[in-house]
Amino acid sequence: MNQLTNYTFDELEIGATATFERTLEEKDLILFAAVSGDINPLHLDPEFARTTQFKERIAHGAWSGSLISAALANVMPGPGTVYLGQSLQFQRPVKLGDTLRVELEVKDKQERRKQVTFITKVVNQQGKTVVSGEALVMAPSEKMTLDARTLPTITIG
Repeated sequence: MNQLTNYTFDELEIGATATFERTLEEKDLILFAAVSGDINPLHLDPEFARTTQFKERIAHGAWSGSLISAALANVMPGPGTVYLGQSLQFQRPVKLGDTLRVELEVKDKQERRKQVTFITKVVNQQGKTVVSGEALVMAPSEKMTLDARTLPTITIG
């Protein structure tokens, strides 16, 4: 079983970095639409999408943004992190089969509230930035290692 180990506020240093990767699959488009309620045909209807400037379906922008949340929760700072805010600039579309890498970098720490600002960037397999911004979190004060949860298999039908 995989384990998740966090970085405490005190362990985080300005300039520290971490990454997280995920590939966009068909099921991601469908599940994200189902969970979010965003059923824009640009994401779900190949015929409609062919009539747009993208010529094919693209991911919900918020799906790419949600990968930043996953990186903060699972990698750095990790378990115990409280996500406080995020700015996002969408720069390129994400298409089926694209592999995205979230890049996190500690920009600033605020001792009084144990808050950390991260520079966030999401790049595709060609190294092109698709999303950029900053995230603000409250970092954990206690060190912990936990077993990663196994998610149930979801059938789309």
